[in-house]
Amino acid sequence: MTPGERKKRDLTLINRALETGDPAAYSELMRHYRDRLYFSIYEKVGDQEISKDLTIESLGKAFKKLHLYKADFAFSTWLFTVAKNHSIDYLRKNKLPTYSIDKMMTDDEGKQTNFDLKSGDPNPEQILMKKQRIKILRSIVNQLKPKYRDLVKLRYFKEFSYDEIAEELQLPLGTVKAQLHRSREQLFKIMSGAKDRI
Repeated sequence: MTPGERKKRDLTLINRALETGDPAAYSELMRHYRDRLYFSIYEKVGDQEISKDLTIESLGKAFKKLHLYKADFAFSTWLFTVAKNHSIDYLRKNKLPTYSIDKMMTDDEGKQTNFDLKSGDPNPEQILMKKQRIKILRSIVNQLKPKYRDLVKLRYFKEFSYDEIAEELQLPLGTVKAQLHRSREQLFKIMSGAKDRI
């Protein structure tokens, strides 16, 4: 498929999604770009589980803002920009802030030097990013099957580890991992509008 044909196909799907809310149009867009988006995010983040989460969140953001897409550029360019910005926000949020203390130290030769102190406290930007991330997920988590809902809330809202979830829900670790994988697939389907297939 040529870039021109791809652009035409995407535009048709976008128009259908926006005009009629057609779940199949969202689903098709997601099918075309989900894997490429995941690998693009994985290159930046380097963690499979976090990359899957960020892929879900990026698609959620993109579908929510689909009306802002302008056909001047390829849809893939716009979508990957949304994902890139979301990944950068995540990476920035998870980097410990440093505070410079200038002219506080003098070396043996009388030269003044500075040093950085790392702070373990979240800064306002980190808090805001976390709230936005949770808001995106919360809007779709309530549509999950009940057996997955608590699991997802513990993992993404309370940020429990797999071991902590297993202990909290009194489930084997393997079951927790398997059910989280299935719940992630459900989240993808819900975001694409394909609720009837869940």
